[in-house]
Amino acid sequence: MQNEPIKDIVIVGGGTAGWMTAAALSTVLNGRYNIRLVESDEIGIVGVGEATIPMIQRFNRVVGIDENEFMRETMGSFKLGVEFVNWGKLGDRYMHGFGRLGQDLATVPFDQYWQKMRRLGKAAPLEEYSITRMAAKANRFMPARRDLPNSPLGDITYAYHFDASLYAKYLRKLSVARGVTRIEGKITRATRREPDGHVDAVELEDGTRVEGELFIDCSGFRGLLIEQTLETGYEDWHHWLPADRALAVPCESAAALTPYTRATAHKSGWQWRIPLQHRTGNGHVYCSRFISDDEAAATLLANLDGKALADPRLIKFRTGMRKLAWNRNVVAVGLASGFLEPIESTSIHLIQSTIQRLVDFFPDRGFSPVDRDEFNRQTRFEYERIRDFIILHYHLNQRTDSEYWKECAHMAIPDTLRRKMDMYRSHGRVVRVDNELFSEVGWIQVFEGQNMPIDGYHPLADTQSESDIAEYMESVREVIGKCVGVMPSHDDYIARTCAAKKM
Repeated sequence: MQNEPIKDIVIVGGGTAGWMTAAALSTVLNGRYNIRLVESDEIGIVGVGEATIPMIQRFNRVVGIDENEFMRETMGSFKLGVEFVNWGKLGDRYMHGFGRLGQDLATVPFDQYWQKMRRLGKAAPLEEYSITRMAAKANRFMPARRDLPNSPLGDITYAYHFDASLYAKYLRKLSVARGVTRIEGKITRATRREPDGHVDAVELEDGTRVEGELFIDCSGFRGLLIEQTLETGYEDWHHWLPADRALAVPCESAAALTPYTRATAHKSGWQWRIPLQHRTGNGHVYCSRFISDDEAAATLLANLDGKALADPRLIKFRTGMRKLAWNRNVVAVGLASGFLEPIESTSIHLIQSTIQRLVDFFPDRGFSPVDRDEFNRQTRFEYERIRDFIILHYHLNQRTDSEYWKECAHMAIPDTLRRKMDMYRSHGRVVRVDNELFSEVGWIQVFEGQNMPIDGYHPLADTQSESDIAEYMESVREVIGKCVGVMPSHDDYIARTCAAKKM
């Protein structure tokens, strides 16, 4: 059966995961495959993933989405980074901004010269060498000016905030127009064939049988195919990431539409704030061992920008991943594959990267185990490295006001994260392994924002004179300040280019 092409692809579940998959495959496969998506309007969608990271722009380009239209249709705003409040110590505030830090001088990265000058008391705060961080602080936004490649204005990296349910509807319309068949119905069971145990069909309440060769499980936490049918197994990471619940609630918008996500640490977890054109999305992620649901809801509601627009919705989860993301002829995408809490807005990215991996290792009817094993190896690597980055936020804290944070500070951590921390502590170095998701700049911002002590800096930073470094760093800081000064406000840019209709 090798090299015999698959004809029928069945996507189980809609929402962001299902319709992103449908949109991508209908584009890439160019109408040569029969793609059907089964979903039920009766089944709710988690829908907390309203913030993204810059790679979403690539996905939107591949499927042919116009940015301004997409922003209008999804009530979107722009995102230059994530602001973290109270994560190192109470009162601390820093931003993990997108894009680069400074400009390279010579020999070693910019941040190493900053480390040298900071030890001498002659460096400004790290944020002042990042155009995205300074623009976010000033509530300003514009896309990169590609005609100014040598200016910080040509290096503006950004992502989006949007209403995930509206994004799914937008992609659904696009996918159906490109030939994807939507089947409305609630699945009652899946059937398997002998002797290989592959799923051969799903059956609906009305008796309809939907047969396929490749099944993509986008059924959310329950994992209808990957877990309930194939019993793949789940690797639980609650011992590193003990939060197990979230409460989500929208509220009225604040006066200014900020171009960043905010994550504010509370006594037993943290609260997200995601500004959209028509409302603000909020949620409280917490550990039920340390706080009750009612107390968590009270904390959330007491820290909103405006009037709550609904009652808080409870979401229970287990941080971790399926032992196999691809099992037999089923590929799990989105929450069916695993869950990493949304502190760094990776949920939608993990959907996107899984789809890309599926395209890279797209099967024929032989379903090569070699391809499947490599798909699973890459998936595990990505999840584990993102996991480490998220654990860092919790572990690298100096809070003494609650048992939750003290437990996080003293917990055992994965060896891979320990090596990252030891490397940075030694000489401020970050080594990116095998193109892992978060770059050196991301790690540096969290290390510095949460007060990681270091013993020294790269010795070759001393090959440049102190005066030359100081002069260059000051010029970078001044140029960034001037560039931010000519950028429009985030509100003005949206009003001019992509304002949504009033709801």
